[in-house]
This record gives sequence, structure tokens and C-alpha cells, in this order.
Amino acid sequence: MIIYNVTINIDESVHDEWLSWMQDKHLPDMLATGKFTHAKMVKVLVEEDMGGVTYSVQYTTKDKQTLESYYREDAERLRADAQRLFPNKFVAFRTELEVISQQIP
Repeated sequence: MIIYNVTINIDESVHDEWLSWMQDKHLPDMLATGKFTHAKMVKVLVEEDMGGVTYSVQYTTKDKQTLESYYREDAERLRADAQRLFPNKFVAFRTELEVISQQIP
């Protein structure tokens, strides 16, 4: 299992609009690609020196090949939406994580 993690710092001037867009449009659009089984959005509680509000969004996919397919077929279009709607108002850092084990009580 692979987690595609996107850490985003969003400018406070567009925070509320961006948060609504993420929850109502972007997350559903990501899941609609059929490449992710679920998405989790969490707020980072550490304050950044640069200001803004930081979130980590974690998309779970079954394997690296499926993630590569997302990059080829969907990433450019979905990333462009955010750039168009919130130009120069956010920075994003992307990380790929491999789940080694998971324990649930």
C-alpha cells in the first residue's frame, strides 16, 4: 500500500475558500480518478514561520504502479485547478510513503 502525501501551506487570506474547495471539489475529484481508495485531510498543529495554515492530505493507493498512472493521467489537470483558483497563495510538498505495517486494536 502506498500513501501519496501532499503537505500544503495555504495563505490565510484564501483559507476558508480553499478549505471548502478541497473538501467539496478537489478530494472528490481525486477519488473519482479511481486510483485512490480513500483520502484523509489533517491540519498540522505546528505554526509555520512563514505564516499561513498547513495541512497534510493523504491519498491511499494499492501500489506504486497505480500512483504512476495517476501522475501520467490526472496529476497535471488536478494540480492546474488549484493554481488557477489560488495563484501564488499556497505551497505544496509531495511525498510518497510505503506502508510497512498497520496495527489496529
